[in-house]
Amino acid sequence: MKQLTVISGKGGTGKTSITGSLAILAKNVVVADCDVDAPDLHMLLHPQIMEKQSFKGSKLAIIDVFKCAKCGLCRKTCRFDAISDDLTVDSIACEGCGVCALICPSTAITLTERVSGNAYISTIPQGFMSHALLNPGEGNSGKLVTLVRQNAKNIAITKKLDVIIIDGSPGIGCPVIASISGVDAALVVSEPTLSGIHDLKRVLGLLNHFKVAPFVCINMHDINPDITRQIQEFCRANNIEVLGLIPYNKEVTEAMVNGKTIVEYSPESKVSMEIKQMWTKITKVLEVTAN
Repeated sequence: MKQLTVISGKGGTGKTSITGSLAILAKNVVVADCDVDAPDLHMLLHPQIMEKQSFKGSKLAIIDVFKCAKCGLCRKTCRFDAISDDLTVDSIACEGCGVCALICPSTAITLTERVSGNAYISTIPQGFMSHALLNPGEGNSGKLVTLVRQNAKNIAITKKLDVIIIDGSPGIGCPVIASISGVDAALVVSEPTLSGIHDLKRVLGLLNHFKVAPFVCINMHDINPDITRQIQEFCRANNIEVLGLIPYNKEVTEAMVNGKTIVEYSPESKVSMEIKQMWTKITKVLEVTAN
């Protein structure tokens, strides 16, 4: 089994659009949408949910009114102001840190697990999809990403599929680290802007730290040829292969509006042809079949 994670140093580079296109080209594949804070790959791949799992990633303080001595120590100690004057717990403000339970002289406070989101296993025309959605304001998204990846791995083993394509979240935080751990390669989607090249270098540094083989794709490369050249020169100097140079095309937006990937909407466009060539290169890197 081979695993490829598609990531970007910043949002808006076209990472998910490219991931969706790669999934279409891969055909028999497991796709994992690990951008659990704001997933959107489902809008292109249209999964049909087979299984739903509750994700309990955080805890909530519960005060036993019969044990409570009304001393107010918990309210004074809570740094999140989650406990009101009448000693009730605000479920949104509570971070589940447990300080209140630790200092309560009456042992009236306990921590209980709460549902922080849901994970899903679905079918798509190209195979299967593992995805999730974290509830607003909830933390521990790295743990939910790990669950999504484990589900994807289980599906691949059960269905004897040899490719997992992972759509990671942008940036270099905990969810990204959980998305790249143990994968065979990572495709970094960049854009030719000053912020794009800055964040590209950050995410390449992260991949180097975790010893994940990096590859780069420059999306909309023709909107700023000078910075595109800078990215190419940087990659060449650091022995990083640029697998794709995707041109700007308004049809990509039209495809998304119609709920399709560009390789489905306009299969003969320059964008589609470049993505197809890039997928061929990826299959050689991963040593898997193209279909």
